[in-house]
Amino acid sequence: MRAEILSVGTELLLGQIANTNAQWISQRLAEIGVDVLHHEVVGDNLDRIADSFRLAMSRSDVVIATGGLGPTQDDITRDALAKVLGVPLVRHAEIEEQLRAKFVAYGGRMPDSNLRQADVPEGARYIVPDRGTAPGLVADIAGKRVFCVPGVPAEMREMMEGTVLPELAALAGPAVLVSRILRCTGIGESRVAELLADVFEGTENPTMAFLATSGETKIRLTAKAATRDRAEALLGPLETEVLERLGDVVFSTRDESLEEAVGRLLRAAGKTLACAESLTGGNVGARITSVAGSSDYFRGSAVAYAADAKRDVLGASEETLRGPGVVSRECALEMAAGARRLFRADIGLALTGAAGPEPHGGSAPGTVWIALDGDDRRHTRKLSIPGERDRVRRWAEQAALDLLRRYLEGKPLPESDRII
Repeated sequence: MRAEILSVGTELLLGQIANTNAQWISQRLAEIGVDVLHHEVVGDNLDRIADSFRLAMSRSDVVIATGGLGPTQDDITRDALAKVLGVPLVRHAEIEEQLRAKFVAYGGRMPDSNLRQADVPEGARYIVPDRGTAPGLVADIAGKRVFCVPGVPAEMREMMEGTVLPELAALAGPAVLVSRILRCTGIGESRVAELLADVFEGTENPTMAFLATSGETKIRLTAKAATRDRAEALLGPLETEVLERLGDVVFSTRDESLEEAVGRLLRAAGKTLACAESLTGGNVGARITSVAGSSDYFRGSAVAYAADAKRDVLGASEETLRGPGVVSRECALEMAAGARRLFRADIGLALTGAAGPEPHGGSAPGTVWIALDGDDRRHTRKLSIPGERDRVRRWAEQAALDLLRRYLEGKPLPESDRII
């Protein structure tokens, strides 16, 4: 079964609100094996909404529209649906009674404009809301089914869970879509795609997709089957093949963030961590502590931005500061050791560098040194990260957390390299 999600609202086109409804609906449809092929967003214009309905019905079995069911003049989804169906709107007395009862319960008088919500395209069904005042609509045309639900997320979810999803599950029959997300860092999307090209082209179920985010590449594996167990069985061999080809650049097969993976490994090893940060300004510590339960393994972080702060707080030597400088292997090692000593931690992790756009400490923008200080090993890594300041900082964070992850997993630690 093919579905399309039509989101109505000029505020979406203007970027005033994020389209979280479409994301949530897509996730729920995948769980019952309904394939979402298109998302469309249209503003509050009668003709354009009607055209969007027609287009959606031309290429999908099911259309789910959100928004435009309120009482104001720009709430015209019901009008557009009636236009497409070629029928008039019919006012339903029972909806009107329900609306009036709701306003009595609210302790106020119902504005006359709310009576528009009692209008339903002739021949269509309506969904009575528990939350809010906007009834949903259901219409069949030329073998296609259209659902219209409110744009308010809580009201939308109520109707989806109570009416739309059960109906679609019954129509679609037994089927589920199951996805696994593998996450990589330190490798670009194009390189991942190159390594997996023949696998990507040679499989239809499961399918594979790539998603590049800042400092990461995600690989989504999706299988469709009659049951979750059968879908999981389809995914297993493909996941194994991907892991064999990509190796230790994969930091998670659970769709967990890098900081979550690091936290899991620290807890399992019974190790504590302290950080010393310069160019990242505390972002690594912030990411680590964003994970619930991080107090079990994170001791603290020192943000030492100025040279004298590196000396006074972390113990960087005058010899290092005046010689190799603040952006150097020696300074990174002294910062990591200082953080470990200061917070009495098992592992110290430090970052120093030139985030840009100007050179810093005699180093070109994008130059980053990362150091790890542990009981059994000290290691440094130099990076030259091209791009704007935010990119340099983000990739530096990723590289530092990944260095820690590899250390905790007993994997080979990367040497100096260039991130592209």
